[in-house]
Amino acid sequence: MEAERLIATGRRALADSRVELDIVGEAWQAQMLAQAIGSHLVLHGPVELKGEARGLSEIGSRGGASPHHPARALRLTGISDVRRALLGLGALLGEVGIALVGVACATDEEGLYWQCIEAIDAADEAGDRVHGMLRRLALRERARPPDAAGSSAGAA
Repeated sequence: MEAERLIATGRRALADSRVELDIVGEAWQAQMLAQAIGSHLVLHGPVELKGEARGLSEIGSRGGASPHHPARALRLTGISDVRRALLGLGALLGEVGIALVGVACATDEEGLYWQCIEAIDAADEAGDRVHGMLRRLALRERARPPDAAGSSAGAA
C-alpha cells in the first residue's frame, strides 16, 4: 500500500480513537510508519534525504511493540510522491503529539503518563526529521534547472 494511503488511514484511526489505549496504539502505529517510511527512503529515496531518513527510521523504532495492534506499516509498498508523503507524515506526527498530550493530562496512571511523555518526545523528534527532509527537498527544487522542474520530488 502506498505511504499516502497508510498515512490517511492512520490519521482517520487516530481521529476515531476515543479511549486512551487506542490513542496510544495509534501513536505506536504512527511511529512504526515513520520507521518504515524512513527505511524506504534510505533504500529508494533521493540521495539528499538519506541521512535524515536513517534518523527517522531509528527514531521510529523507539515506538516499541503493541501485541494488540499489528503494524499497519508492514503494508508499505512504496512512496509515489515523497514530498506529499512527508507532508502527510508530518501532519500525522503532529496530531499524534496533540492526542498524547491529552492522554497524559487526563491519566492518573503514572506508567501511562510516562509512556505518553516518551511517545510525545519520539513523535516530536520524528517530526523534526520530516521537516528537515522537506527543507532538503525544497533546496533541491530551487537548485534544479527550470527545464528539469517537471520531475518534482519524484517517486521513491
